[in-house]
Amino acid sequence: MFDLALTRRLGERTVELAFASDDRVTGLVGVSGAGKTSVLNMIAGILRPDSGHVAVAGRTLFDAARAIDLPPEQRRCGYVFQDNRLFPHMSVRGNLTYGSGARAGGGYRADLPEITALLGLEPLLDRGPRTLSGGEAKRVAIGRALLSQPDFLLLDEPLTSIDPARRESILDAIDRIRSEVGLPMLLVSHRADEVERVASRIVRMAG
Repeated sequence: MFDLALTRRLGERTVELAFASDDRVTGLVGVSGAGKTSVLNMIAGILRPDSGHVAVAGRTLFDAARAIDLPPEQRRCGYVFQDNRLFPHMSVRGNLTYGSGARAGGGYRADLPEITALLGLEPLLDRGPRTLSGGEAKRVAIGRALLSQPDFLLLDEPLTSIDPARRESILDAIDRIRSEVGLPMLLVSHRADEVERVASRIVRMAG
């Protein structure tokens, strides 16, 4: 589902990664500063690799040799950022529906009731982001990504700064997406033991 070979010079260091995975959930693990987020940004089209290729579910998003470089809005990527990036002036409902249905073509399609039921968000819909716990905010960010009609999900450190009890709720949500939705997911973490429960393949990046 993910087929990557990426190289990008960033200041004094070079980020390099190559792997192919047909697993529904792939974990990308490495120490802080290894370049995990840079890899996600290259897949999403936010950062351009110096060389290599990116293909997801058989669809080529970037190939330096063939001069293919789809813009981010054409990659049909659901990106859950480490800091969630929820709009503070919008309710949970507004955050979830922001940009939903804006993409033409394929991608996972679900409506608001489906996603709120899947992630247990019904009681939160009229609340503001500042009133949410870390785990609740993360589930809202995941729901917004799912409502954007993605072909795949990128999750950047979804368990960081969340207490153990709420961490379980995030892992449960990812597990439900894996079993009920079936989208390819690339899940970044600095700890392999945190993602082994949901990821059937672990890719390690050197520091």
